[in-house]
Amino acid sequence: MIDDLRELYQEVIFDHYRKPRNFRHMDDANRQAQGYNPLCGDKVTVLLRLEDGLIRDASFEGAGCAISIASASLMTDILKGKSEAEALRLMDDFHGMVTGVAASAADVGKLRALAGVREFPQRVKCATLAWHTLRAALENSQETVTTE
Repeated sequence: MIDDLRELYQEVIFDHYRKPRNFRHMDDANRQAQGYNPLCGDKVTVLLRLEDGLIRDASFEGAGCAISIASASLMTDILKGKSEAEALRLMDDFHGMVTGVAASAADVGKLRALAGVREFPQRVKCATLAWHTLRAALENSQETVTTE
């Protein structure tokens, strides 16, 4: 059963890597931030359109490993329609899940596919890069986010 679940999660990760959702430039974005993981060279730009405190649209651009791209793809999918506070709470839940800090993460939906990253500490930065960049975009920060 556990092997079947791992296989399913791997399929989700590779599907989002091969066909990333929301991988596009958003011309009407009103928030954006850039992130960089010098350890493996992942680069991401997170673009958001916020209206009335809600994330109406989310997209990303960049290049990176399968985990980094899949994480950004899953993240942008799940963010749409969320408030800024909900997005930050989700980020905290996700971070707790992939770092192993939270014994049992809240319901993170499809993001659970990345839970296995906690077994590979060097890959946690790949999985969290887009999320740290999201925080910078929500804070309207102009500085490039780095995982170092």
